[in-house]
Amino acid sequence: MWRSVFALSALALVGAGLTGCALNRFERREPWRDQAEQVCLSRKLVQQTEFVTPAKEIDGPGPCGMQQPFRVTRLGNGSVLLKQRMTLACPALSEAEAWLAETIQPAANLYFGQPVAEINAGSYACRGRNNQAGAKLSEHSFGNAVDIMSFKLADGSVITVKGGWRGTEAEQGFLREVFLGACQRFTTVLAPGSNVFHYDHIHVDLARHDPRGLKRICQPLIKFQPQLGAEGARSSYPRPPARQPAPPQAPIDVEEDDPYGLTPMSARGGPTKVARAPAAAPPSAYTAAPAPRTYRPQAPAPRLAAAPAYEEPAFEDEPLALTAPGLGSGPIY
Repeated sequence: MWRSVFALSALALVGAGLTGCALNRFERREPWRDQAEQVCLSRKLVQQTEFVTPAKEIDGPGPCGMQQPFRVTRLGNGSVLLKQRMTLACPALSEAEAWLAETIQPAANLYFGQPVAEINAGSYACRGRNNQAGAKLSEHSFGNAVDIMSFKLADGSVITVKGGWRGTEAEQGFLREVFLGACQRFTTVLAPGSNVFHYDHIHVDLARHDPRGLKRICQPLIKFQPQLGAEGARSSYPRPPARQPAPPQAPIDVEEDDPYGLTPMSARGGPTKVARAPAAAPPSAYTAAPAPRTYRPQAPAPRLAAAPAYEEPAFEDEPLALTAPGLGSGPIY
């Protein structure tokens, strides 16, 4: 009898462990993920350098992993340091490099007269969305997503997503350019105001929200006139095909406040130097892009309403009905 009791207890513990990790050990990765990797690799969209090196295949636990991971210590051909090493699959890494070259660096030169020198970002982690029991696996589990928390400029100034989203006029403009540029390349882009989980970082991924991979999610909706026009910086990176907007209730990759188990940014010491727009925009320091135009807003930027004081919701397995700026009431998955 005791043997039966022990056997049943062991099975229960194993089952609870699998549920808690949101992993099915026998589940397989969707075929489109490996196919997207192979297409990216065959087109050589990622070039191996001393800063971007291939690593051994990550296969599991469960469907987590990628065929050909890349370990990345710097982006932009070594010009931008990563505060923490990233592990990404070829498609996400290729788009991240293009985003940096075509939007992030031109925007930094436009609003601050200098390039970004360091990025604080997170990447691969085999986990469920929000680290919740029974949750669908996050795109981070496949090296298919990036979370950006802050940018450091060449002069040492730091622009955090948490503080800069409603910070100085230059910080707001820069982060919104970065946000809108991401929406042109990634299928999911979530920034402060999209929901309570993204108050301190910008999440981007290449999830498929429909069978053809055409729909996308770009939240929150913002009223902003980009200063980087069509004649702005271009590169050899191909743009993805035009995508259709996702329905309001489409499932999205919601990340928790501290997705990597680190100390929340709200508890960390803030930067000692605040990034400010130059009195007169100096010549561009980013030689890979044409000289930026001087930032001259036509009218004073409207004052943004103060962010609502969110109450941390109790995590449940059921979707949470939330209301956030630019996002109507609806379930958060």
